[in-house]
Formats: sequence, C-alpha cells, structure tokens
Amino acid sequence: MTDTSAAGMPGERLVSGEAVELEVRVARAGSRVLALMLDIVLQFVLLLGLLMATAIVVYLTARANIFDQGLLEAIVVILMAVVLVGYPVFFETILRGRTPGKAAMGLRVVRDDGGPVRSRHALARALVGLAIEWPGLLFPVVSWLGSLGVLMLNPSGKRIGDLVAGTIVIHERTPAAWGWVPAMPPPLTRWAALLDLTGLDDSLALAVRHFLARNREIAEPARTALGQALAREVASRTTPPPPPGVPGWAYLAAVLAERHRRSSHRLARARAASAAVWPGLYAPITPKPPASLPNLTSAWTPPAVPSAPVMPRPPVPRP
Repeated sequence: MTDTSAAGMPGERLVSGEAVELEVRVARAGSRVLALMLDIVLQFVLLLGLLMATAIVVYLTARANIFDQGLLEAIVVILMAVVLVGYPVFFETILRGRTPGKAAMGLRVVRDDGGPVRSRHALARALVGLAIEWPGLLFPVVSWLGSLGVLMLNPSGKRIGDLVAGTIVIHERTPAAWGWVPAMPPPLTRWAALLDLTGLDDSLALAVRHFLARNREIAEPARTALGQALAREVASRTTPPPPPGVPGWAYLAAVLAERHRRSSHRLARARAASAAVWPGLYAPITPKPPASLPNLTSAWTPPAVPSAPVMPRPPVPRP
C-alpha cells in the first residue's frame, strides 16, 4: 500500500479505532529539533512581550504601591508557566496537534491510533517536557541527553513525553517520491496490464529508470550491453515475456510505467481510506487514468534479445 519508490523512508502503520490501517511517515530527530527551535524562538518573543506588558503595568501603578517583590516574582513564575506549558497545550489543542514550529516543518502530533490529540495529551507532553526534556527543570543537562537518546533510539521516533501521553509525531507533507517515469508505449498497454511484477524489486526498477533517463550519456558499446543486461534481468523476474519484436527500450519503459501505475493506484486507495477515517491526516489523491490503447500492429520484427537502442532524451521533469 505504499509508493514503492519511496522505500527506505521512515514509516509506520497505525491501526485506527475503526480498524483501518493508516500508513504514516514518522518524524525523526532532525525535523523535530528544528520545529522545537522555532517554537523556542516564538516562546522567547512571547515571554518578552508579557514581561514588557507587566513592566508597563507596574510602572503605571507605582504610586499605588500594589506590587511588592514577592508578587513580582510570583507573576514571573506564572508567565514562565504560561509560556512553557500553556503555549504547546494551547496550540496543539487548537491546531489539532500542531504548534507554529511543527506547522512550519510539516509535523503533527497524533495519538497512537492515528486520531487527533486532545488537551489531556498535549498537557501530558508539555508537563513531561517541562520536567525532564525542555527546559528540563529537574536535571537540565542529563535530561537533555537522555531525552535525545530516547528520541533517536525509539523505533517510532517517540520522545519521553510521547511515551507518557501515547502519542506519535508524523509528517503531514508527503514528498514527491516519483522522479521522471517513462510513458507507457501505447501498443504495450494491454500486455503490461498482465505483468507479474512481484519479483521486480526497488533497486532494479531504479537502475532501469536511471538507464532510460540517461542512456544518451552512455557511450557505445557499453550502452547496448547495459540495456541488454537490464532487459534480461527484468525478463527473468517478470512474466509474461515481452511480445515479439518489441525494442528493448520500449520493453523496459512499459514495465516501469506499469509498475508506477499500480503503485499510484495502491497509494490512492490507502490515502482514500486514511482520509475517510481522519480527513486532516492526508488528502486523497486521484491517479491519472491510463492512456487509451490504439490498435496493435504486427509490423515489429522479433529480435533475439531485447536490445536497448538510443532513446530520445526525456524532458526535464518539472517540480
């Protein structure tokens, strides 16, 4: 149910309360630390603004002698609690698992079952963070190192606050996993729909894509030898064999295009299921319909081995 070209990305499957399997990308230490740094800057600005407002009030009421030293210290402690605890709790509750820093990095906090967090989850995460993570009032340096170690070693990228609250931080934004993909040669559309691609792994598919995209940069006879070797390797891992007379480049392009089409449809179904459970998690996507099939011709003569002649240079993909 995943985009196979994105293999190797950190990910995890969550089972929702409706027994729907949701596949998400887990946020790791790098993106989470950057989000925390952005939030720290905003918290500092907020604290500075609150202290300035308090100073103005104290100055305006100086003649009334309302504020003594003890009251001022209590106000500072309350403002610190508002910034360090109220800031994440407020934003994660209102923005459904996002603080401004997480929103900037495309992150969101969700429950372990994939559902949106509530105020109790946000409060538990904030209190644990205040005590032993950031700023870590109990053991400032030791707790920072321990928290970072837990975050990096946990398989789901959880920090201590996530373990206590039963939450997980995921990426909202899905990167564009597909690079340039060759178009399906129209005469091979029906044949490609019957392909068994279970033996075609990601590394071989990536090698084929690189060859098709850069074959004009490879000098002869290495280009033909590499194309034939790739065609033989693909043919040994897929069935049925290519139709008679199909050029090697067309055969490889058809296999790669069909693999992309099937992965896109699987990804669309997975996103639709996720969007049905929680619309804010992922937006459903609609794969492009396959090209219409013209009449097959029998003008091609069968080669002994699928060859790889020079292809026109593919267009540069636009982002």
